[in-house]
Order: sequence, then structure tokens, then C-alpha cells
Amino acid sequence: MHDRQAFTSILAKDMRAYYLKPPNISWGIIFPVAWTLMFFARSASPVDIREVLPGVMALSVLFGTTSMLSVTITFERKSRSFERLLLAPISLELLMLAKTTGAILFGIVNASVPVVFAAFLTDLAGTDWLSALAAVLLIAVTSTFLGLFIAVSVSEVFEAQTFSNFFRFPMMFLCGLFIPIASLPAVVRPLSYALPLTYGVDVLRTAINDVGTIAPWLSFTVLVAFSVVLFLASLRNIRRRWIY
Repeated sequence: MHDRQAFTSILAKDMRAYYLKPPNISWGIIFPVAWTLMFFARSASPVDIREVLPGVMALSVLFGTTSMLSVTITFERKSRSFERLLLAPISLELLMLAKTTGAILFGIVNASVPVVFAAFLTDLAGTDWLSALAAVLLIAVTSTFLGLFIAVSVSEVFEAQTFSNFFRFPMMFLCGLFIPIASLPAVVRPLSYALPLTYGVDVLRTAINDVGTIAPWLSFTVLVAFSVVLFLASLRNIRRRWIY
């Protein structure tokens, strides 16, 4: 009972303080829309909305979760408010799950924005919504834990943003979001399969367009493995760098 109350209290505080602020809500809506419009603007021919939808959804989750979490954790660390949380009578694992759940929910909501817009512009019949939701959830979890790992590895907010881009921008071009991995140079394809977003996007492409190239069960397994490794690595960094 005490652990559940602590979890919900920390989550509720973060939602009020960070994720439900009007600028963040508007940013969560504008960012996916901006990506969608960019693809309309850059193409002289009609854009296949179903084709670009998996990539826009994945990018919305990736940038939303990593941007919010890496900044909020780093900011709380600098203001020493995070140290007060470390004194709470709950396990470090539960504390970090409470701190990351808000970002996971924020990422899922971000992914729903392009879906809503796409529903008005094209027919989404035939989509496997259960697999799509599972993929979005795991992308959100993996991206959030990546943001957590970044946040606990740096000391300044600007370092967190720079470090985030070190991972995010390669993912944009190497994970099959808009360019099929088969079309990439052979020398960089192995790197594509070392990035977690590749597997999340492939499940979304299978769920929405039935054109994935990786077995969904393998993609889900890899995403869970990435999530566990990133979370454990983050906890190790916290214990080593923040708890003396």
C-alpha cells in the first residue's frame, strides 16, 4: 500500500509539474503535425499517408520521451530536488519507475496525434491496432529508459540535449522510419539492427501496412531486452554517481 501510494504521488507530481503544462501539451501536438506536413511539403507527388505514418508515430514517441525525461531528471538533479526523493522510504527501482511512467504516457499520447490526423485523411481499415499499441508502448518504454540513461550520465541540461541527439538523429536515418533498411548501404545495415527503434518501427509497419521484414515476436523480444538493459544501466549509474 505504501509503495503504491508513493508511486502514484510521484507520478501525479510529475504530471502536474511537467507533462500537463500547456506548452508541453501543445508541443506534443505540434511536433507530430510538423513532421507530417514536412513530408507533404517535400514531395511533388501525393504522399502515401499509411506509408509514412509508422515513421511519424515512432519519431513522435522518440523525441517526446527523450526530450522530456532527459531534461526533467537533469534539472531536478541540478536543483537537488531529486536527492530528496532518494531519501524516500521506497526502493530505487520503484522510484525510477515512478519518474519514468509520466514520460511513457506522454510518448503514447504523442503517437496518437498523427493517428488521429491520418484517420481524417485516409482509410486505416485493416490495421492491427493491438500490435500497433503494443509497439508504441514498447517504443515509449525503450525511448524513456534511453532518456533516463542519458539524464543520469550527464550533469547539465544542455549536455542531456546534446547526448540525446547523438542517439536520436542516427535513428532517424538508420531505423527504417522513412527509408527502408534494404535501401541503405550494406556497410551501415548492421548498425540499423543494433538500434532499438528499428524493431519498433518494423512492428508498426507490419501492423499498419503489413510490410515488416522482422518477425514481430523477435522485435518485441529485442525491445524488452533493450528496455531492461537501459533501465539496469541507469540504476547502476545512479548508485555509482548519485548515491555515495
